[in-house]
Amino acid sequence: MNVKRDLETQVLMAARESNISSILFRNAISRKLGLVSTDSECLSLLSIKGVSTPKDIARFTGLTTGSTTAMLDRLEKAKFIKRRPNPADRRGVLVEINEQWTKTVGPLVEEIQQAQAELIASYSDNDLATIADFLIRFANNVKAYTHRIEESLNQPHRGIT
Repeated sequence: MNVKRDLETQVLMAARESNISSILFRNAISRKLGLVSTDSECLSLLSIKGVSTPKDIARFTGLTTGSTTAMLDRLEKAKFIKRRPNPADRRGVLVEINEQWTKTVGPLVEEIQQAQAELIASYSDNDLATIADFLIRFANNVKAYTHRIEESLNQPHRGIT
């Protein structure tokens, strides 16, 4: 019995379960509000980043630019987002969360946010430093390998290596 190997496996499985539970939670919110999953993905991105370009939203959701425009039109009509001119690109726009989204989703997420805050507060400063370090480095690994896969999209397919 290798305790370290068992703990490493538990951490990896817990990280995967965390991702799955986040997706399932976002999907439940989507169904509750009558949204499609890409609408919810867009709103999640904007809730985290604050502001984004339609191009970045398209890349994040996997939608074409035309489908992204249709989605943004839908979300703007529902008053969940607003568009404003992009000061760095006179032809471009920036997209951000509208107050209506916060009012709509707030009651649905406030209990889980409180539960998560209580969970986080239950750890020591040292534990939190370790957890934060792990999550940051774990996410950076995923981002780096995602970038490698995206770069390989422009190359002929030779299977996964």
